[in-house]
Amino acid sequence: MQTDTDNPEIKTSWYKAAIAIAMIAGLTALVIITLISLSYVRHYTVEPDREEELEQLKIIVTDRPDNEKVVELIRELDLRIRRDKVNRLAFARRGFWLLLISTAVLIVSLKWIVTCRKKLPHPQPAGDRQTAQVLERMLSRRAVISGLGILVLLSLILAIQPHVDLEKALTQAKTGQTETDKLLAYPSFEQVNKNWTAFRGPEGNGHSAYTNVPLDFDIKTGKNVVFKTKIPLAGFNSPVVWENKVFVCGADEEKREVYCFDALSGRLLWTGDMTNLPGPDRGVPDVMEDTGFAAPTMATNGTGVFAIFATGDVGCFDLEGKRKWLRYFGMPDSAYGYASSLAIYQNLVLVQYDQGMAEDEISKMIALDAASGKTVWETKRPVSNSWNSPVVAKVGDKYQLITAADPWVIAYDPADGKELWKADCLGTDSAPSPVYSNGLVFVVRPYGELIAIRTGGQGDITKTNIAWAADDGIPDICSPLCTDQFVLLLTTGGTLTCYKVQDGQKAWEKKLDGNFNASPSLVGDKIYLLSIKGVLSVIRAGAEYEEISRSDIGENCFASPAFADGRIYIRTVENIYCFGNKN
Repeated sequence: MQTDTDNPEIKTSWYKAAIAIAMIAGLTALVIITLISLSYVRHYTVEPDREEELEQLKIIVTDRPDNEKVVELIRELDLRIRRDKVNRLAFARRGFWLLLISTAVLIVSLKWIVTCRKKLPHPQPAGDRQTAQVLERMLSRRAVISGLGILVLLSLILAIQPHVDLEKALTQAKTGQTETDKLLAYPSFEQVNKNWTAFRGPEGNGHSAYTNVPLDFDIKTGKNVVFKTKIPLAGFNSPVVWENKVFVCGADEEKREVYCFDALSGRLLWTGDMTNLPGPDRGVPDVMEDTGFAAPTMATNGTGVFAIFATGDVGCFDLEGKRKWLRYFGMPDSAYGYASSLAIYQNLVLVQYDQGMAEDEISKMIALDAASGKTVWETKRPVSNSWNSPVVAKVGDKYQLITAADPWVIAYDPADGKELWKADCLGTDSAPSPVYSNGLVFVVRPYGELIAIRTGGQGDITKTNIAWAADDGIPDICSPLCTDQFVLLLTTGGTLTCYKVQDGQKAWEKKLDGNFNASPSLVGDKIYLLSIKGVLSVIRAGAEYEEISRSDIGENCFASPAFADGRIYIRTVENIYCFGNKN
């Protein structure tokens, strides 16, 4: 009697099934080996980079302990590294057992194939053919089901693998930039505060980080005169300084240029051209003689230097003079010519682009990515054209972007442009920039009032947060200067008025010789005042007026000075000067 196992048709079916199972088991083993190999390759290539990135972030957070973004990145990256390590080890264990099982199945299948091949199938009686076909189909289904089971198991293995954000990975591959790279693309606030990065310094308050600045100089004898260098094109913008480089810009009806000078020798290192940029035929903006074509002060973050002109052109050069990007915002609708200076926050370039009248709804605050020039955020402003500059100030443990223009004083979150608070207190053309000190924002309504605003609160704080106002000695151009105890105002006509910060009571008033456009600056306990005629007066910051020294450049000066370690940089109409210790 012939058994099922002796039936050639059945043996042929088992032979085919064994081949199918062997193929699936072999393929499974190969896939598992590949996945395990990739896991270990990934461990020895990606993980060291991640760990290095984590160490870089830890270094950054020591410089920026208040930067929540850095802290959050550290947490996320540390969690990702730990999670991936656990998943990799778990996958290795599961992969080992699956590899062992698939290998065993492969060996058994191969052995069965050899056994079946020892006796070739012979033709069978017709009566047994139908039974054999049914059995063959059943075994085939079992083989397919077994193969699908193995594939499902492999899918589960892949599902527990560490998640990879493909879009983020592709973006990183294209740009070569990680989140840490983005953070490292701009310096810490401590580094920024050691340099003179924007109009009136990093926080726009005119405070020097150094106290070893010379009190006087003598052009005739050369005392404390480090260098004097001619600037190719005129401009009313102030110098900005980063380590061993000084930057100013100049323009006329035809040219717009950026200049980089050696901070120690005054040698012109390079000239950046922003003339004849691609775009529509723009014509020539209508500007006042006192404003000119290059009134806005530049800004730098240590990796790039940024400039904006009265034409609406804004651009970036690296510190070696290579042009990185250009933008055109359109010809600004400004009654006297565009003059607002740029500000910096982390990797953002901040542009206060106020135009027309408030009802025209064309004013806006723009944040550009410093590396690419692309718009990161843009916020409409319900204000008229203005000529003051935005300031980024540390208020408590956060930073605020503070602006002033008819009729609103508005503070934004510099990271995303979200409005924090606003006060309706200006109501006229605005040129003096706001300043922040000890919980108060000081703004000037030209020829009207000095207004002190408490920064706490949200929304419209006009009725709740006006601390005090004063109406004597109100300037129309020069920005206020604050010390811990006093706030000083300097009019164009030379009236210097000192108020107490606490309550707005007038401490003293002094009529100075000459006229002034440059805003006053604070160096330690001394105040530096630069007149249009180029006379630099140094006075004591105190409860009464006391002059310490006076020096004369002998050239007209409209720009505010910049300060560095042991030096002061002053731009006149034609030249840039450096005063300090020559050694």
